[in-house]
Amino acid sequence: MTLQPILPWWVMAPLIAATGLFLVWRLVQASRVRSAGTRRDWLFRSALVLLLLAAALRPGVPGGSSQAAAADVNVFFVVDTSSSIVAEDYGDGSPRLDGVRQDIMAIAGELAGARFSLLTFDSNAIVRMPLTTDATALDTSVSVLQPQVTAFSKGSSVTAAGTLLAERLRAARDSHPERPRLVYYLGDGEQTSAKAPAAIRLDGGLVDGGAVLGYGTAAGGRMKENTGQGSGQDAGAGYIQDRSSGTGKDALSVIDEGRLQGIAGQLGVPYVHRSAGDPVAPMMQAADPGDFQRAPTDADVAGRTEHYWLLAAGAFLLALRETFLVLRQYRQLRPGPGART
Repeated sequence: MTLQPILPWWVMAPLIAATGLFLVWRLVQASRVRSAGTRRDWLFRSALVLLLLAAALRPGVPGGSSQAAAADVNVFFVVDTSSSIVAEDYGDGSPRLDGVRQDIMAIAGELAGARFSLLTFDSNAIVRMPLTTDATALDTSVSVLQPQVTAFSKGSSVTAAGTLLAERLRAARDSHPERPRLVYYLGDGEQTSAKAPAAIRLDGGLVDGGAVLGYGTAAGGRMKENTGQGSGQDAGAGYIQDRSSGTGKDALSVIDEGRLQGIAGQLGVPYVHRSAGDPVAPMMQAADPGDFQRAPTDADVAGRTEHYWLLAAGAFLLALRETFLVLRQYRQLRPGPGART
């Protein structure tokens, strides 16, 4: 058993001593009153205070080890939100966007404590979430991602976010040059703009790692319309139609791995195709948490199992009893409706 008090010992020791003396004095005073109820109340109160002091000492049992982590890394997720991202060829006929959501949160779990930013693109590119260490905010932002409203879709480029990404990377470098910058591009590589995709031009050293993650199959998948009337893909919405052939059939979106590999080359990161159930490790091959999170000394620190919460829980139960007694006394002292003031 070891102790790691929340305050220095030179503060804790006098505090414990003074509190102990006060409680002993109160118990002696309560004993002189010759009231069993008073003595019992002060015994419970003493136990409450002693439990709080014991919890403040943070008792624990040594065991195991953990890595000292700096978590000093900026991670940029660039997500394709054009209509093709909901093509139903991920896993057992699920939208590709389901895989995108799962992979983003899996990467965030591997890089816990890092700063995350979310950029999306369809006809335009926008910053959905600036850099933040709040993984809950990232989870919320990712969970509400939806494809562009179908009626507004006029074609998109797979590199539409290139200029915005470059700006955000430069800003991150200028404000904190010591932090590595990882980029994860998540999409299917389908170019629906009539123009050829512009190259993503980044200054040397802006990207320290990451990956381009590809979603979809060569067979392709149908895409539900987003009418903008509900939460993304409306339950009653139909499928996007292939109007180019004049056949009236459902349009199919097919992954273009050649374009995705080209984007990976421009970013200087590996390309990884993603299917349902794939492990996390391939996504982390150029973003090893050990390279970015461990302390400069690369040292392990002793592990420890904390037990202060058991003491705090006991104090909480005793505090509930004390609260009940105070409320009961308050009700007894409060004048009744017919009392004169």
